[in-house]
Amino acid sequence: MKPVLLILMMMMGTMVFPAAASAQMVIVVRHAERADGGASPATSMTGSPDPELSEAGRTRARKLSAMLADAGIVAIYTTEYRRTRDTAAPLAARSGVTPEVVAARDAAALIGRIKTHKTGAVLVVGHSNTVPIIIRALGGVPVTMADDEYDSLFFVAPDGTTTRIRFTP
Repeated sequence: MKPVLLILMMMMGTMVFPAAASAQMVIVVRHAERADGGASPATSMTGSPDPELSEAGRTRARKLSAMLADAGIVAIYTTEYRRTRDTAAPLAARSGVTPEVVAARDAAALIGRIKTHKTGAVLVVGHSNTVPIIIRALGGVPVTMADDEYDSLFFVAPDGTTTRIRFTP
């Protein structure tokens, strides 16, 4: 009877580990600081619709790269805007992962792409209005972001557990 129990336990163990191996972590962050000072109504009417990062933003992008250097990033998603691409660029260069651009208005396509990755960590660089939508679509908790908020990293586990970490350059 003991050999049968041992074989059963071994079989159950092999059924548990593949599920754990297929888990992924999605890291969602807003782009770093804009050179035009932000998305306030005053700047959006006079500034560029696609501003580059400020010096503080470039510093934050390098800090993000250092923080996630050993995170096992297998995919990076940005929007079509320069500020998201530039926020991801240092980590992309460090990790050798080429970012994929998904239209900012197409959250459904982004979620579909994220779900194709069964292992590793996925970084998504979005905007103050898209980060909460992405997190909820992944099963995470409701979050809010102010227009001047650039310091939050959201880690969304496969079960929807959401952890927010704030970081400064």
